[in-house]
Amino acid sequence: MEVLETTSMAINDQMLIESVASTMIVVIVILGLWTIPWKIIALWRSARNGHKVWFGFIFFLNTVGILEIIYILTAGKKKKK
Repeated sequence: MEVLETTSMAINDQMLIESVASTMIVVIVILGLWTIPWKIIALWRSARNGHKVWFGFIFFLNTVGILEIIYILTAGKKKKK
């Protein structure tokens, strides 16, 4: 009887691990799809505005869009000549 309970617990643990893993994959995909457009826009604007330091930070740091949004809303606005 004890072997049966242990096997049942192991199966339940395995199902839980698979469920968590599949959820994490979905979350990572969603975060990736969220980040890509922000990163593209921020990189484009920083390159056009000549902001090399911003470009470097945005290019090398993966902040799930937070740094990109900050740049776009603050320093990303093109200055009028």
